[in-house]
Amino acid sequence: MGRRLRREEVMTIQVLHERGLSNRAIARQLGIRENSVRYRLRRLAEDLPDGRSKRFQAEPLAGVIRRWIEEAKTQGRGVNLQELHEQLVRDHGYTGSYKSIQRYVRAKFPKPKVRTRRRVETPPGTQGQVDWGEFPGVEVGHERVALHAFHLVLSHSRKEAVVWSERADQLAWLHVHNEALRRLQGVPAVLRVDNVKTAVARGAGPWGEINRTYREYARTVRFHVDAARPRCPGDKGKVERRILAHKRAFDPRHRSWRDLAELQAYTDEAVEESARRRTCPVTGESVRASWEAELPWLSPLPLLPEPFDLVQRRRVAIDATVRFEGRTYSVPFRFAEQEVEVRGCAERVQVWADGQVLAEHPRHTRSRLLIEPSHYEGPSTDDVEAPVPLGKMGRRLEEIAAMVPEQRPLDLYAALAEVAR
Repeated sequence: MGRRLRREEVMTIQVLHERGLSNRAIARQLGIRENSVRYRLRRLAEDLPDGRSKRFQAEPLAGVIRRWIEEAKTQGRGVNLQELHEQLVRDHGYTGSYKSIQRYVRAKFPKPKVRTRRRVETPPGTQGQVDWGEFPGVEVGHERVALHAFHLVLSHSRKEAVVWSERADQLAWLHVHNEALRRLQGVPAVLRVDNVKTAVARGAGPWGEINRTYREYARTVRFHVDAARPRCPGDKGKVERRILAHKRAFDPRHRSWRDLAELQAYTDEAVEESARRRTCPVTGESVRASWEAELPWLSPLPLLPEPFDLVQRRRVAIDATVRFEGRTYSVPFRFAEQEVEVRGCAERVQVWADGQVLAEHPRHTRSRLLIEPSHYEGPSTDDVEAPVPLGKMGRRLEEIAAMVPEQRPLDLYAALAEVAR
């Protein structure tokens, strides 16, 4: 079987034929068979494509592909061939590769229009972009560990904060947010995030469902969560570029670190030096100077909440307690019959209302009932009557319970009987 002719060889056959050379002479000059020359000249005369081209694997789904492309254009969402390939595999059992779909569409459909992008520069204080950078195999404390570098970049000034973490779970996600916001000394109005599960519980992008814990954190710190569209790295291009620059300029795997604190301190210094050296393209000043000018536009840094991995709304019972994780916790009596927010933090349970912590208790204790007596003290309010005060016996029992064992009365019955007289 003869080899497939290149495009320039086909053009040479046509030119030599027009100059009057015979088929045999053309074949001899190009080193091909004479019947290949005759075939080519006949196809050129009939203005037909090469009939020997192989059949596309996607050909049986031509109608499905055409309808999908027409629908995409009608809806103005562009032709995403990766999405098309996934749908063909899922709904039609297509076994070909993504490249095979690319080849078929390029051969059968006209070249799409050039899709331009709108370049938008955000005003100061309006947006930050966040994402993780992954660094496996970092030597910390004579041990190789996988580290996560959390990046938060202010879109206007390009000032960034980088916080290291050994974990990427919900508690770590909120912890690195706290640390990054402290370094930037303010909170932008919007944080654009990737579609990690700690940020987006279900779905993706603008149509995804924000993780409940993260939504409550954002409400407390007062910023809006803006999830980037899937497979659209340009949606958070500023933080993507900073992560890439970080990996190129400072790879922590090139040396060993005593502990994570040493690595973090080194990183903080490197980030500050970079901010003084780099130029903000919007202002023409250094990133450091541009950030200082942006600071008044950031929301003041609030009292940042302790990171939590579970949050639930609970109604306070008439005995001023709430149920959470199979345990009962007391809260100040004035919140009886009101709805509060209970957060499970790393070591504590916090009860929140009106933007403040009402009560704190140890988390995951063996005890199933945790009561703070001071929660039942104080005057009545307009809506809630204060509990009946403890009698003499109750106060005496509390006093005895608060004593260390060596100070307690030897004859407990006699001590209580004295009160009862």
